Amino acid sequence: MVMKRLLLAVGLLAGLNACADTGDDGGRPELVWADEFDGSGPVDAKSWNVVTGNKEFDGWGNEELQYYTADSLARDGKGNLAITAAKADPAADLPCWNGKNCEYTSGRITSEGKVSLQNGRVEVRMKVPAGVGLWPAFWMLGSGADEWPNGGEIDVMEWVGNETRTIYGTVHGPGYFDDAGIQGEIELPAELSDDFHVFAVQKSPERIAWEVDGRTFFEMTPDKLPKGKQWVFERPFYLLFNLAVGGPWPGNPTDETEFPATLLVDYVRIYR
Repeated sequence: MVMKRLLLAVGLLAGLNACADTGDDGGRPELVWADEFDGSGPVDAKSWNVVTGNKEFDGWGNEELQYYTADSLARDGKGNLAITAAKADPAADLPCWNGKNCEYTSGRITSEGKVSLQNGRVEVRMKVPAGVGLWPAFWMLGSGADEWPNGGEIDVMEWVGNETRTIYGTVHGPGYFDDAGIQGEIELPAELSDDFHVFAVQKSPERIAWEVDGRTFFEMTPDKLPKGKQWVFERPFYLLFNLAVGGPWPGNPTDETEFPATLLVDYVRIYR
């Protein structure tokens, strides 16, 4: 996500890293890890960390209006992860970056320290909610650096509710971050919130390629960086899902924005 923030790097579980070596399988993709979100209740703690808060993270660097809570996400019993943004109880103690209580609650999970991808393919099938001010994202952060953006960021899929058919894929790194992040986009023929779509990144040495529904729409290689800037993507990257609310890019919700609003994630898979 486009943001200004510091992130402490931790070690990643090497046994779950996907790698580029195709071995003796003739180049066929090999599924090495997946979460199908079957069952109901909390997410699998062996794969995911649930993140909470707002003020202590300075509005996540984007003047976001949601307070992330553990109660805002769960497996829904229908094979999905449901991340739900809702209007917060005005009496709840949910401190926001702006000195007020946050107006909304929502959910955020990461696989930091548990699951990562170095080279291979990561694929997610999900359905975004409709509404101005909503900002769902599936993205990845790199390990091995003390602060963002030195470890790199790969935004597999971002969508903002005021641009209902446009999907963005972005990289951030040292000297090319926030508004200077390098971005590709694609406009779909229908509203993105109408149905599930499959979003993917294929990550290989010195190349990252973004897809939606099997169609490549953006590629990134070292020669596309600004002159003198460093390519920092040859390392493991862990996964993040979140549904943000508000901020300068998506805009703040309007009276027409319906709450609760739910991001549904059918699956996430990593292939060698």
